Amino acid sequence: MTSVLQDTEWWRSAVIYQIYPRSFADANGDGMGDLLGIRDRLPELAELGIDAVWLSPFYTSPQRDAGYDVADYCDVDPLFGTLDDFDSMTSRAHELGLRVIVDLVPNHSSSDHRWFQAALAAEPGSPERDRYMFRDGLGDNGELPPNNWQSVFGGDAWTRATNPDGTLGQWYLHLFDTTQPDFNWENRWVRDQFADILRFWLDRDVDGFRVDVAHGMIKADDLPDWTPPVAGGSMGGAGTTDAELAASRAPFWAQDGVHEIYREWREILNSYDGERILAAEAWVDPLTEMAKWVRPDEMHQAFNFPYLETPWAAGPLRSVIDASISAFSAVEAPSTWVLSNHDVVRHASRLALTAENPQGHGIGPKSAGLPIPELGLRRARAATALMLALPGSAYLYQGEELGLPEVIDLPDEARQDPTWFRTNGERYGRDGCRVPIPWEANSPSYGFGPTDASWLPQPAEWATLARDAQRDDSTSTLSLYRNALALRRAHELATNELEWFDTGTDTVLGFRTGDVRVFANTGDTGVVLPAGDVLLSSGPLADDQLPADTTVWLRA
Repeated sequence: MTSVLQDTEWWRSAVIYQIYPRSFADANGDGMGDLLGIRDRLPELAELGIDAVWLSPFYTSPQRDAGYDVADYCDVDPLFGTLDDFDSMTSRAHELGLRVIVDLVPNHSSSDHRWFQAALAAEPGSPERDRYMFRDGLGDNGELPPNNWQSVFGGDAWTRATNPDGTLGQWYLHLFDTTQPDFNWENRWVRDQFADILRFWLDRDVDGFRVDVAHGMIKADDLPDWTPPVAGGSMGGAGTTDAELAASRAPFWAQDGVHEIYREWREILNSYDGERILAAEAWVDPLTEMAKWVRPDEMHQAFNFPYLETPWAAGPLRSVIDASISAFSAVEAPSTWVLSNHDVVRHASRLALTAENPQGHGIGPKSAGLPIPELGLRRARAATALMLALPGSAYLYQGEELGLPEVIDLPDEARQDPTWFRTNGERYGRDGCRVPIPWEANSPSYGFGPTDASWLPQPAEWATLARDAQRDDSTSTLSLYRNALALRRAHELATNELEWFDTGTDTVLGFRTGDVRVFANTGDTGVVLPAGDVLLSSGPLADDQLPADTTVWLRA
């Protein structure tokens, strides 16, 4: 099939909107978002002014990690609909001028996948076992894991398998949950299967893939023990050299062999019409290292996590913006910008945390230093107005255009993130940013679906943040996003060069981009605002003052 959207290098300037299918829109009223719900709400995203949607996994899955544990890469989980529903959704998106990017999870599968079940039933050393990372244990009877690696979700990264006769056997690697065994990407069979998976979805007219854990897949030879650097130590801190970073890097992340995989994938995508893309979720430092994922023969984009993690402060923001543009430009790729996604605390809360969060993933009612809601929304609006003026491609996470905060007070019995369970509640997990979003203030489940059902409970304040409550309010966060995206397109901000200028204070960023001047006040007091026609302001302006935590665009 040929994509109906043919713009050349559209991905260099695109605004891509992440849809978390569970929580976007529910067409059948069972409390779980689905593909037909997405299809029916796409016109409202087109109205917002985005260029593409990215869907988190909707594949067949036991849903132990919200779909990132895939049991069939070429089918839709009945929770979300059918392949026909997917085709209908994709067709509608293209009619509206929106491209469709789907998640791909190649580092690991579900333990329910038929390939892993075949591996469990097979003998050590068999072709079936070689598709995953099985190893003999240490100790006199293999009772110890093969090495000391720890899971991202907490606990050991190894689980001992039980043989068909009931005896204990080899161990298998899972960098995430026990039910997510890692593939052996040194195995040619695995690579061929994923090449076929790419073609399956490309033939269904998808416009690209966001690749989960794109810095994983290849592990260092001999799987050596590894202990993370001590927090606050020399490695990984300010002024860290490339050699120090290489020495501190985990032997299961950012291995050179991953690049060969992506070169093969790029050739597959290039064989299709319509310029299909690859976007990397690669947690790699420094930015010059991350840029290796987007060299001309590899991926098209990489998520800019250093930018996401930068505090709301002028100096650090300028530094990461300069470093990003420099690193990605050096390999002829666009920089990307992102503030929220399904794995992090929503930026309307994160930017106003009053203390460092000790919980790891997520925040909850017993966290130290809970966010100040009014401050968080003001900073989130200012941060978004800054981000959307930058050159390159931007990512939005569903509901941020409504100013949604993190849901902090979810009851323990409602939480579903495996991080919560694997750490016995020491980390709250990511459920707080995944609560189903509101569409209509006075509808069941705030318009998420036709009934009150919702897979995670929605807070009462969702009514005031619903899309219909904001649509006609010129001061709403939805209006801010809609206006910023329209101006971004009209003034071609995504393709302009950025030129910094001195604002006279170290708390205010100032730069020119084409015919627009941008000022972002990250300080706690107002400053004098230069004269000029205001195109956009993230908050109310007072006389000739640019208030604290406010970004403004002026006509140059």
